[in-house]
Amino acid sequence: MKKISECILYRNFTEGKILEEMTGLMEQSEQKVLENREANREIFYDCINGLIELAGNYGFEGNLWHNYLTYLLVNHENAFSTACEIVGPVEGSINEAALHDFRRFKELYDYDLQILGRELGSTQCSIICNYKNINDRSKLFNKRIRDRICNLSVKLEEASGVEDFRDEVVQFYRDFGVGKLGLHKAFRVAHNERDEVEIVPITNIAHVHLDDLVGYEIAKKKLIDNTEAFVEGRRANNCLLFGDAGTGKSSSIKGILNEYYDRGLRIIEVYKHQFQDLNEVIAQIKNRNYKFIIYMDDLSFEEFEIEYKYLKAVIEGGLERKPDNVLIYATSNRRHLIKEDFKDKEGRRDQLHASDTVQEKLSLVARFGVTIFFCSPDKKEFQTIVKTLAQRHEIEMPEEELLLEANKWELSHGGLSGRTAQQFIDYLLGQKK
Repeated sequence: MKKISECILYRNFTEGKILEEMTGLMEQSEQKVLENREANREIFYDCINGLIELAGNYGFEGNLWHNYLTYLLVNHENAFSTACEIVGPVEGSINEAALHDFRRFKELYDYDLQILGRELGSTQCSIICNYKNINDRSKLFNKRIRDRICNLSVKLEEASGVEDFRDEVVQFYRDFGVGKLGLHKAFRVAHNERDEVEIVPITNIAHVHLDDLVGYEIAKKKLIDNTEAFVEGRRANNCLLFGDAGTGKSSSIKGILNEYYDRGLRIIEVYKHQFQDLNEVIAQIKNRNYKFIIYMDDLSFEEFEIEYKYLKAVIEGGLERKPDNVLIYATSNRRHLIKEDFKDKEGRRDQLHASDTVQEKLSLVARFGVTIFFCSPDKKEFQTIVKTLAQRHEIEMPEEELLLEANKWELSHGGLSGRTAQQFIDYLLGQKK
């Protein structure tokens, strides 16, 4: 067996401890130098435990050893994998380096773990070679990602040669991407132990679709048209969704993500206190083969807050041009994002250029080329939303009674809005036995 430590591109895996320990045992077994039997048995069982824990976290089943190897391959960002993500198959020296590494990985797929198990006096290999998971859920992956990795695992297991093995991996990179940015659809910003800015996947995403938002056809069309242009590589604008609370602004953004994820759209959620990290976030994503929306929910600034000045420079106004694969979408209940007082318009005796203050505040919203208004529905529109949602959820209730109860509900639960209508329907569903 060729040593996995001699790989050129596929090195330094984030979760590579199991790989190192298992390949070490395999090499000892092949060289007939499996000494210190009890210590090696302990290492072997630690690896089995690690594979089962991974299965619990990611929802893997079948051959857990192969699933683990596949997981390492699809998450490793290197010169070869990121190039294939953009253009598919590549030629030249980088391709030869990849083939060199894949020969070693193919040997790991072809290796019969039962041989190692027998040498160590273990009969537990059958558990990880044909693992049945207790449920269909994953803590860290959505089902779609889990299924893609498991399917690729089977294809690599059945690969006839190293070229076939490489082609399957390359096709996966081309179709679905590589690493966390390729596999996941939404992210948040955090700092790691070294206080470095890190883009962290969000694994539990609401499966909201644009059709779930009743009404607002004009607003949705403006949002879709802008996003469609962005995804297709045409010119598009930063977008501000503003208006009354509970009218579907945030839901529209989630719907856009679910609509265009398969076409390379990703969303990174950034909060106001993280604006200082925006330049680093953009630096990490600007050369990737995806379209990124930096999403700011419920964006607004009080008079004493000055973060909006930093945001202005990041959006448009700094020396470095914002990358073509990055847009900023924000939602707000305020049309101008920043609290405005009458003193801003009237002018104050202690301020010589009051209009400059107003313009400074308004210049932030001017950096959003598309602004979309979401207003509260009137009574008739509210009732239409209620009837549509009731029909979708198969609530059987006379229309007159349904609308009467809906009117009672909105009077004591936040007024006329799509959110109130959804909460009323959720209440009715909760009463069903």
